[in-house]
Amino acid sequence: MSMITGAPGRAIGTPLDRIDGPQKVTGEAPYAYEHHVESPLYLYPLQSDIARGRITHIDASAAEALPGVVIVITHENAPRLADTSDKEYAVLQSEEVAFRGQFIGAVVAETFETARHAAHLVEISYDEEPHDAVLRADRDDLYVPEQVNAGFPTDTEEGDFEVAYASAAVKLDETYTTPMEHNNPMEPHTTVAVWREGDLTLYESTQGAHPVRRTVAQVFGLDQKRVNVVAPYVGGGFGSKGLPHANTILAALAAQMIEGRPIKFALTRQQMFSCVGYRTPTIQRIRLGADEEGHLTAISHDAIVQTAKIKEFAEQAAVATRMMYATESRRTTHRVAALDVAVPSWMRAPGEAPGMFALESAMDEMAIACGLDPIEFRIRNEPEIDAETGLPYSSRNLVACLREGARRFGWESRDSTPRARREGRWLVGSGVASSTYPVFRLPGSRARVRYEGEGRYAVEIGAADIGTGTWTTLTQIAADALGVGVGEIGLRIGDTTLPQASVEGGSTGITMWGSTIFEAARVFRERHGQNPSEGDEVEAGTPENPETENYAMHAFGAYFAEARVDADTAEVRIPRMTGVFAVGRIINAKTARSQFIGGMTMGLSMALHEESVVDPRFGHVVNHDFAEYHIPTNADVGEIEVSWIEEEDPHVNPMGSKGIGEIGIVGSSAAVANAVYHATGVRVRDLPITPDKLLPL
Repeated sequence: MSMITGAPGRAIGTPLDRIDGPQKVTGEAPYAYEHHVESPLYLYPLQSDIARGRITHIDASAAEALPGVVIVITHENAPRLADTSDKEYAVLQSEEVAFRGQFIGAVVAETFETARHAAHLVEISYDEEPHDAVLRADRDDLYVPEQVNAGFPTDTEEGDFEVAYASAAVKLDETYTTPMEHNNPMEPHTTVAVWREGDLTLYESTQGAHPVRRTVAQVFGLDQKRVNVVAPYVGGGFGSKGLPHANTILAALAAQMIEGRPIKFALTRQQMFSCVGYRTPTIQRIRLGADEEGHLTAISHDAIVQTAKIKEFAEQAAVATRMMYATESRRTTHRVAALDVAVPSWMRAPGEAPGMFALESAMDEMAIACGLDPIEFRIRNEPEIDAETGLPYSSRNLVACLREGARRFGWESRDSTPRARREGRWLVGSGVASSTYPVFRLPGSRARVRYEGEGRYAVEIGAADIGTGTWTTLTQIAADALGVGVGEIGLRIGDTTLPQASVEGGSTGITMWGSTIFEAARVFRERHGQNPSEGDEVEAGTPENPETENYAMHAFGAYFAEARVDADTAEVRIPRMTGVFAVGRIINAKTARSQFIGGMTMGLSMALHEESVVDPRFGHVVNHDFAEYHIPTNADVGEIEVSWIEEEDPHVNPMGSKGIGEIGIVGSSAAVANAVYHATGVRVRDLPITPDKLLPL
């Protein structure tokens, strides 16, 4: 196979330093708020103080009288939007309030400080109505969504679960919960909006410039060609920037009202807890049945999640259970409660992250009930095919990950008895968990290749780099696809003037954009040969992959964690974690290692720290800042060892890669929870694992 059709070249796999690194560390890389615009104005939002009701009166006179205030915008003077079918984007279109923290107005002023001061002078009266912001399993209004996130079926069943479970020799029936969590990227959600002569430019912090363009054009009734979105550098997203939220619409609306002057709008950390998505809390009942030898005969996973009344987002918490382990019968269900809350959305590995915490915790409990080592129990239940599709796997190396991880971690010296090891005041234990993430494909990407003479090529695609290393990895892919060195590639991304690209989400970025670049390079060579002329150019779209009809495609991994728990205070420390992954071909070993470490750290955070606490009396998150919403700092993260299996998978895409952005978090929280149990003998099924849930030890 030639290099142009997919054989790896010399750049792919190299641990290349980040190409954009010097620009970032010297401050030359412009993030959304830092793009230079002439004479900007600053927006500060007005947010509802109630969780449900309607606005009855607004007095903005004191704010409007403040020097430097340009305009106060409310539903009373805001222009009508062309499309309000998506209620999340129906900003300032009525007096109705659907959740606390909803945008109900904005102050635009000459300085940020003036806008903020004026916003607090606006007096708003409400007709408040009773609200409901509590997710419970015993609600009588849980409903069945038509489908769950990413288009998966809501419920599935194979075999007769009830019969198989009733006859099982060993049974488990437990409920696991995960709390509401917020994404909290370092760069807040930011928009700089410029509206001139009917054209709208948005400097946006986003995971997808083209999806923002499509959404904004539809909401405002514009031709997409009249909207340009610029996002070359993004300071993290974790899914929350995968789609535009109401803040983008509010900034664009204000720019429309004050045409000619740019509007800058960056959310504060506290505001980010109100209106840019979050991971839904989950309530998950897992039932497992096994025979005397520890072979699973029945699996049931019933997930309950919440959504907003104004817009449905049904997280797919039970989906991974449909394919993870072999069994004679299997059932999964999803039920949703519509509440008076903000709209939940994507957060790193939506569905898989909370769902695999529940499944992998249950697998640990079931291994103990069967008298088996947790690794042996998982290997004993390794499937031959994907039960969800009936297809063979393009590659499945979970067992290799478990065995290699056990070797690296030193699992063989582990005493299986809980609470058997103590060092001074510390109870010490270890835990394991499996991981999986599907190889998703998103259509619609295109790439342009142009020869610029002297051996150099311009490669253009409207992709996003949210800090993951896209600038570097796409350059490596383009170099191999065109048969040149990375220094001969001039990459351009992050702008809707470039060929359209799918969103950076679902671990699809490199899969989709890299495949598209390979296709554009193939077409370029086909048309212009090995000796092109300066200015020769082609544009091509993502090629079809017929192998998706023949194989199930997933990445896999295994985590090992050591937990140390203070016997007096129940303080939990995780001094070391090991992760081993099977994710196809690694594009860049250096950036990949960073991604895996980041995902595992986020899983540690999920296990021990993160919880958005909602006060049901008012319907808002009370710990809405970094002082009280806890995430791990350097002192909380011990040694993290990352490695991967050398996996050849020619079926997934021309690079042989599977995507690594999300698999690092999936299951890692369960490894921590299982280690805490092994250390203490106390099983915590409700994240996060805080000292109160372990005491008394």
